[in-house]
Amino acid sequence: MAELKLYSNQGVEIGTLPVPNELFNIKPKAAVIHEVMVGQSANSRDNIAHSKDRSEVRGGGKKPWKQKGTGRARHGSSRSPIWVGGGVTHGPRNTTNFSVKVNKKLKRTALAMVLTDKLNHGTASAVENFDFPEAKTKFASVLKQALVGTGSVLFVATTEDKTLKQSAKNLVRTAVINAHSLNVTDLLKASHLVFSKRAIEVMAETFVL
Repeated sequence: MAELKLYSNQGVEIGTLPVPNELFNIKPKAAVIHEVMVGQSANSRDNIAHSKDRSEVRGGGKKPWKQKGTGRARHGSSRSPIWVGGGVTHGPRNTTNFSVKVNKKLKRTALAMVLTDKLNHGTASAVENFDFPEAKTKFASVLKQALVGTGSVLFVATTEDKTLKQSAKNLVRTAVINAHSLNVTDLLKASHLVFSKRAIEVMAETFVL
């Protein structure tokens, strides 16, 4: 069984923590991770870019000039795409659907691959708990400095860790995520991962089939 180094919440090493092979012992494949990451990015995309076509632009109801006799080209509306201030042809529309279907099993596999890669490179560790005496930045800062130094870190916690989010919110390059909400993109953004023991249990309950 795979193992993580286990620390106290003051950053003192106290042993090792066995973790599920289904999450931390899956051979990484870049193509699988890339597919899931691209899908997640597409599915979280806010489609707000929207250009008006000729039917949506204000004005232009009257024919600019008569059809014949002026010597000029015939036009039916000043809101035509070839006129300044007219509609836009083939512009971005907020009705475009950019979502990508990604199978749940593939998502879980990619997640396990990233976790395995972090473990193999020594950038994943665990703590007994995140039960700080109170919600103060100094407690999270001491833990981060001991385990990570100046690198970026993602603390993986549970809803029971009430003081962690408040303690870590003012630290640069530091983020907190609930164990049941883990995703490939957030894992890849952080150079180091720190789990609580309870978070590992929640991950096993959530992501192990």
